[in-house]
Amino acid sequence: MAAARALVRGVRLGTYSIGRSRSLIFNSVQRRGISACIDPSIGLTDEQKEFQKVAFDFAANEMAPHMAEWDQKEMFPVEAMRKAAQLGFGGIYVHPDVGGSGLSRLDTSIIFEALSTGCVSTTAYISIHNMCAWMIDTFGNKEQREKYCPDLCSMQKFASYCLTEPGSGSDAASLSTSAKLQGDHYILNGSKAFISGGGETDVYVVMCRTGGKGPKGISCLVVEKGTPGFSFGKKEKKVGWNSQPTRAVIFEDCAVPVANRLGAEGEGFSIAMKGLNGGRINIASCSLGAAHASVLLARDHMCVRKQFGEPLSNSQFLQFKLAEMATKLVAARLLVRQAALALQDGRPDAVSLCSMAKLFVTDECFSICNQALQIHGGYGYLKDYAVQQYVRDIRVHQILEGTNEVMRMIIARSLLTES
Repeated sequence: MAAARALVRGVRLGTYSIGRSRSLIFNSVQRRGISACIDPSIGLTDEQKEFQKVAFDFAANEMAPHMAEWDQKEMFPVEAMRKAAQLGFGGIYVHPDVGGSGLSRLDTSIIFEALSTGCVSTTAYISIHNMCAWMIDTFGNKEQREKYCPDLCSMQKFASYCLTEPGSGSDAASLSTSAKLQGDHYILNGSKAFISGGGETDVYVVMCRTGGKGPKGISCLVVEKGTPGFSFGKKEKKVGWNSQPTRAVIFEDCAVPVANRLGAEGEGFSIAMKGLNGGRINIASCSLGAAHASVLLARDHMCVRKQFGEPLSNSQFLQFKLAEMATKLVAARLLVRQAALALQDGRPDAVSLCSMAKLFVTDECFSICNQALQIHGGYGYLKDYAVQQYVRDIRVHQILEGTNEVMRMIIARSLLTES
């Protein structure tokens, strides 16, 4: 199957330079076909399989060969992402009239899962960028949509989502960045923390307080890089996600036109949460790609690595571990796709399912990648091997887009209010 062949190519990390300029290819999964039981194209329409194949091919050809370099040199791969945008990946679920692809949430999940096999960190940033473009497309007026969306969909400009603050992480409704109305401008003061793309991106979707305490006092403004009073903190040094810069963004008497407000005053928190519902599916999908690649890497290593005179694949203990990894992967994928359908259809259970997907999938996929590293033994801890990068890059998925502890709160609240 074409999609399966593309996937096998997609998990190749290409070559790393090691030792005295010699190269090492880190797996040989292309020698064997992908097992049907974990084939991510199962159950998809012919059209979705085509989207998937395009994404896998892009991951294999434009991302995987550079994944290690982007990580090690902390490079923000602008040109590679603009190539992705040429395939429609800059505004996947943005309406076509402003340059988007107009695809469904399920289509989006399929694409992000495939892209993530080539580079989790870069795909995760693309998912955040897509979320910002969707927020402007969905909650912006005609002028705002026409001003921002075409450049975002083509990735001539990049976007960042600004909700978290140094003093308000999980308790997002307590944010303190203020926006005081003066004439036809808001004057912003405050700061945001852990902003993906911060300092390199062009458009910032900022949640700020225009009213009283609590969620109803929050509004949403689009702030452009270069606005006087808008600056950035130092580039953070991170465990993973190194192909995207992370900085604090700082507002000091920063004047933003009222025309840049998305929706009405007081609607910002609702806009932010609606964006995050999709963001949670997106980040779970990125975890799926990493886990799928890691299952194949572990399988391949077991077939070629010998201990005590036999390949690791002869060990029933490791066979069972691999079986558990594959089972968790398929279960996680099914949950993500169910949540994506619920969100797309506007079902009443969508918020809970998005939270369940984010909780279960990011936890289980990290466990899969971590177990794959363990199967590699000491080799898995070397940066010459791809599996360690998947582990580092998806660990943060259990924290961002709402911590997994907050996901448990959302799910429990839904269950208890229905009783």
